Order: sequence, then structure tokens, then C-alpha cells
Amino acid sequence: MKRALIVLMAAGAVALMVRFAPDAVSLAAGQAGQRGAPTATPAPAATAPSEPAPRMADGKPDLSGVWWNGGDVGSRGLRGGARGARGAPAPPSYTSLYNAAALEKAKTLNDSHDPTLRCIPTAFGTLNVSLYSVGAVGQIISTPKFVVMLQETYHGYQLIPTDGRKHREDIPPAFRGDSVGHWEGDTFVVDTTNFTDDTWMFAEGRVSFHSDALHIVERYRRVDKNTLEIEATVEDPKVLTRPWTIHPKMMRREGTRLQEYVCPENNLDPARYEKLLKEGVNFTRP
Repeated sequence: MKRALIVLMAAGAVALMVRFAPDAVSLAAGQAGQRGAPTATPAPAATAPSEPAPRMADGKPDLSGVWWNGGDVGSRGLRGGARGARGAPAPPSYTSLYNAAALEKAKTLNDSHDPTLRCIPTAFGTLNVSLYSVGAVGQIISTPKFVVMLQETYHGYQLIPTDGRKHREDIPPAFRGDSVGHWEGDTFVVDTTNFTDDTWMFAEGRVSFHSDALHIVERYRRVDKNTLEIEATVEDPKVLTRPWTIHPKMMRREGTRLQEYVCPENNLDPARYEKLLKEGVNFTRP
């Protein structure tokens, strides 16, 4: 399942975990990543006080920072908000809500059809976080008129106006859609529509196509200095039987910045990739 994106990202995945100076919250995870062992970040010590969330000059919470889940794509325990409460059944996944026609279409697709093999980003995010897209880290820059979201992988970005404007009707559909935002108290709400229908929601060979009716609403809340909570609701009446809702939580990486992580066009042709798989090539071997 994980093989397709590993072809493009194996070297970068290691660098992603080791190049940052971890803050107190993520120290253990950062040290484990430097040893080459993927891991999820342990919970902060109960005695460590949480500093309040910073605010901008207009009084709104400042969402700025470099954010991650505590590990790289594929790290043990990382599900990007898909986990249920302890003892409770896991909530439905995006693809488990496919209608009958979508389920039949999914049977015809496999790893070799993953659009990220052609350097096309996801419509949402591999770890169920739109900010990350294909990768596992992203940056937010808050200003009074725009919130800018930067994806390290493939150098993606979203410019989200916060002045109450509506979606544009004079632009073509895009891989990442068209986003507008507004504040509801201390919660930043992002509404995204106008997607193309030729991307997947996720990467790494996780078959997760959508239609051009895709509509995503995200609610960002910075609960303290180092924690950002998101609620995301995904609607697609052409492929889903009902909306899909998730609740990821992210942690701030202090003293870090995004670095170059490009994707060479046609890094590996999908047809050649599938041929090599049939020949027994192990793309997961270091």
C-alpha cells in the first residue's frame, strides 16, 4: 500500500524527521526519527504547563507555525485523526463511505494509478490533514487579510482570504480547489470547492478518488501555543453515501522551517512501475 509514494519520497522522509531542532513537546519523536525508527510523539508530561495561544494585532488567534502530527508518513500510530476513542469502534474511513458505483470503480485501480507518481498533489492529505497534502509537515502564515498554508512536499500552497469574499467563479477547477475563510469566534473556518476530478484524496497508493463535486469544510482552533486542532467535513454526493468527518490534532515544531522538496516530472512512469512490481522489485527496501 505504501510502495508508490516511497518511490518518490524515501530519501526525503528520513530528512523530514531529522533536520529540525525539536521543541519540548516533540523531543522524543525527533530523537527517535534521528535513529531511523518511525514513531508517534508521546504525550507531553502532565506537569508541563501549556502556554496560551498567541494572538494577532486584531485579537484573532495566530495560527502561524510549522505543524506536524509527531512523525512521518507511515509512522506507527499515526492516523491523522482517524482514531476513535479508547474502547470505541473506529470511525468510518473516507473510502468506506463510497457508494456502490464508487466501490466498483475502486476495484479497477491500484498503486500504479496513484496520481502522485506523476507529481500531482492530493486533493486533501495523506495523513487526513489538508495542510500536509502528500507529506507530513506544513506551515501556516497568518495575516489580517489572508491565511497562507504551505505544503513542503511538491511546494504546494493555499492563499485563503479572510475578508468574507465568496468563491471565485472566473477560475478553472484546481488540484487543491478554491478556498475562502472566515472567523467564527476563535475558530478559523475554511471552505474549499472547485476541485478537478483527476486527483486522489490521499497518496501512497491509497485508492481514494473523488468527483468534481468535492466540498471540504475545515475548522482550525489553536488551543494553546503548541497545539492546533482541526475538524474537517468532506462531502462528495457523487461518490459518498454521506459526509465524512475527522478530527486531527497537530503539534508545533519550534525553530523550524520548510525546506525544498520537489518532485521530478515522470520520476517513474506508472506503467514501468507496475511492470517492476510484477518482476518482484521491492521498493520498500532501503
